[in-house]
Amino acid sequence: MTTSFLRPALRRSMAQVHRVAPVRPADAGKEVAGVFAEVEREFGMLAPPIGLHAASPAVLAASWVMLRETLVAGGRADRATKEAVAAAVSAANSCPYCVEVHGTTLAALLPGASAPGSARAAVEASADWFRADRGQGAPPPFSAQAAPELVGVAVTFHYLNRMVNLFLAPSPLPTGLPAAARSAARAVLGRLMRHSARVAPPAGTSLDLLPAAPLPQDLRWAAGTPSVAGAFARAAAAIDAAGARSVPDGVRALLADRLADWDGRPPGISRGWVEDAVAALPGDERPAGRLALLTAEASYQVDDGLVAEFRRGRPGDAALIELTSWAALTAARELGARLADRVPTAAG
Repeated sequence: MTTSFLRPALRRSMAQVHRVAPVRPADAGKEVAGVFAEVEREFGMLAPPIGLHAASPAVLAASWVMLRETLVAGGRADRATKEAVAAAVSAANSCPYCVEVHGTTLAALLPGASAPGSARAAVEASADWFRADRGQGAPPPFSAQAAPELVGVAVTFHYLNRMVNLFLAPSPLPTGLPAAARSAARAVLGRLMRHSARVAPPAGTSLDLLPAAPLPQDLRWAAGTPSVAGAFARAAAAIDAAGARSVPDGVRALLADRLADWDGRPPGISRGWVEDAVAALPGDERPAGRLALLTAEASYQVDDGLVAEFRRGRPGDAALIELTSWAALTAARELGARLADRVPTAAG
């Protein structure tokens, strides 16, 4: 009964999207529908963390290409390790939705009763290394050949966690589900995700969703794996173009300056630092500045009031998605660039 209840709920999962109007597959234009179909086919469901981007088709494609070519596609790193990294990064970013999805998938792929101790230890070692990715520590417990995929997973989830915190509920499971049924529903979700995770599609086939682009210097860690490099080069170009459309120049410069001095940690429960930071902006740019800074550094603190304030000057879902996606990826790229100094890559 739980399976028959959960499958339709997952198909209706875009109803979980808030602050922007969810786009149903039946109502999607050709470009969006094509991405939706690929996501459902290869991820096992139309994942709301990707679908929430549909107001900006190029950003939608960028979010999927990053996720698909790092977490989903076959490569040198096994899926269980990728899921463990995704869950670890999501926990560090206070993203309970992604922790539940990817922790549940990991548990289904690597159940304690059947996983060899060495396999579980290797997966946990990689996850532990990424949990400490803002500090110092031992060399990474994975090969140079696997590094672009695993760093790519980390950067992708630094990005997606921020967007999920803004636009999704805290759990992928249906709201109002009785407590006694949640564990059963989670087990069903794990089985559904395990089924899709065990069939790794070939790398690189999603790249045609976006035009080719050069790989920026801050994404050099991806260069050793062409499919990962192509995904991030294309996605970065698409989201940078979105930022140029929807983010004032002064806000983009402000966030760049902030991130240059950022230690990678959340700034604390007070939002006073935001007001200090945006004080130098023209008054009409301050709502965009507040939203961009919080998306980058403390996405879980964004509230409806901040979104409404931004919308008063820039109505429409596309502008909201494009500003937040640009801020989220800018922060994720900064964290990835710092990882590049500590991670051996096949290119280097």
